[in-house]
Amino acid sequence: MSKVVDARGLPCPQPVILTRNALLESELVTTIVDNDAARQNVQRMAQGLGAEVRVETREDGIYLHIAKSPHVHPEAEPATRTAPAAGPLVLVVPGEFMGRGENPELGNILIRAFFHTLGEVEPLPDVIIFFNAGVKLVVEGAAVADDLNALCKRGVRVMACGTCLGHFGLKDKVAVGEVSNMYTIAETMLRAGKIVSL
Repeated sequence: MSKVVDARGLPCPQPVILTRNALLESELVTTIVDNDAARQNVQRMAQGLGAEVRVETREDGIYLHIAKSPHVHPEAEPATRTAPAAGPLVLVVPGEFMGRGENPELGNILIRAFFHTLGEVEPLPDVIIFFNAGVKLVVEGAAVADDLNALCKRGVRVMACGTCLGHFGLKDKVAVGEVSNMYTIAETMLRAGKIVSL
């Protein structure tokens, strides 16, 4: 019998955490959410574990029917812990400007120059995480959107904090990357071989 996780109305990253915990106890889990961002986050997490996900939209919510592979053990993902030095290079961007000076105009020039230059240097980051006001850089009309799209085409994963996008009213304006959640962001940062913060 399927274990039911009713995550409607819960803030990020609770739907992901509750679903992952349910997968520790059951082969079949049905998670109910009430928004598309939560659906994407839960679906991405479950598929990342190798589970099959069937999405059903009903009047009272979005139902994610998750069937765990017999070889999937969420408590052991990844199967072996790698040494931090072997992990990905993660770039974190907590603001829409570069630097901590008192001149936003200069900070804006610097952030544009940085992302324009980033595609020309090595090594490229494996993941770029945008949070707080940094999420303003991944939306329609952002000065660095074209540069970020070019990085994505080269295999760089771009993640933007869904809670932050919601705070600034930008969830429907994302132009590049994926809307993520704090669970995935924390997991990515903790598994990084190196973190660079702007």
